Amino acid sequence: MKLGVFTVLFAEKSFEEMLDHVKASGLHAVEIGTGGYPGNNHCDLDALLESEEKRKDYLHQVESRGLTISAFSCHGNPLSPDKELAKNHHETFVKTVKLASLLNVPVVNTFSGTPGDQEDAKYPNWPVAPWPNEFGDVLKWQWEEKLVPYWKEWGKFAQDHNVKIGLELHGGFLVHTPYTILKLRELTCDAIGANLDPSHLWWQGIDPVAAIKILGKENAIHHFHAKDTYIDQDNVNMYGLTDMQPYTELQTRAWMFRSVGCGHDVKEWSDMMSALRTYGYDYVVSIEHEDPLMSVEEGFQRAVSNLKSVLINEQPAAMWWV
Repeated sequence: MKLGVFTVLFAEKSFEEMLDHVKASGLHAVEIGTGGYPGNNHCDLDALLESEEKRKDYLHQVESRGLTISAFSCHGNPLSPDKELAKNHHETFVKTVKLASLLNVPVVNTFSGTPGDQEDAKYPNWPVAPWPNEFGDVLKWQWEEKLVPYWKEWGKFAQDHNVKIGLELHGGFLVHTPYTILKLRELTCDAIGANLDPSHLWWQGIDPVAAIKILGKENAIHHFHAKDTYIDQDNVNMYGLTDMQPYTELQTRAWMFRSVGCGHDVKEWSDMMSALRTYGYDYVVSIEHEDPLMSVEEGFQRAVSNLKSVLINEQPAAMWWV
């Protein structure tokens, strides 16, 4: 496995400064935002799509530093009932897949999307309970009329461009659990897989090691985010895990994102790295830093240090003892 970083946290640095910093920190890969929620500070999609010369220079800047691009990421909501937002996020996704194909970047990360509860809805609707029965009716309509038709078409589009889609299992979107990603994959195509981020699993009560086993057996892990979550049980008792307080309410939030090793100990991260290797994922572990208690650099370096201590870099030796 290789260690990488989702470079949106270095948005204030130029492309070249960002790459230099990543290399100096001892990493081997970059995951680059192309638009949508992450922004596109280090990737001008239109310019790169229009110019082969610019694409060659872009890739040279990365590879000359001994780095690779693990994924392009355009997390967005292409199913939003806000038609302008949905159009923008969809077009960004399409362009991102095209660019990934041209640059031989194997994965594009995004969200599955969440529509409203009917055609004229104004806001997304995320059902999380089967009763009252209207919730189940909404979810059935969303899957049958919006989610599956969209990803049947655009999963095939990605597949035709030799690109895999890493859908992040993120609360608020229809695909947010191992079950929902496997269900969508079964109903569409195997270009659809997970960008597995344990931080979103922990607050849903899902054991990341178990999720890795479930998805790894199906070869359904396309990318991996390294981000931690601290769960404050006293606050869970008050607000529950579906806490709707702003992320800025640090003293009362039921949970908050943390740098690797600050929410769960390094042993748990070691178990995840071992499970990834055991169940067939031998690609990039990409640091995502959204820790509200730390600066960009301190949170990033804490994650680098902790992950370097548990990452499995080399191929296993032959079992000389058997």
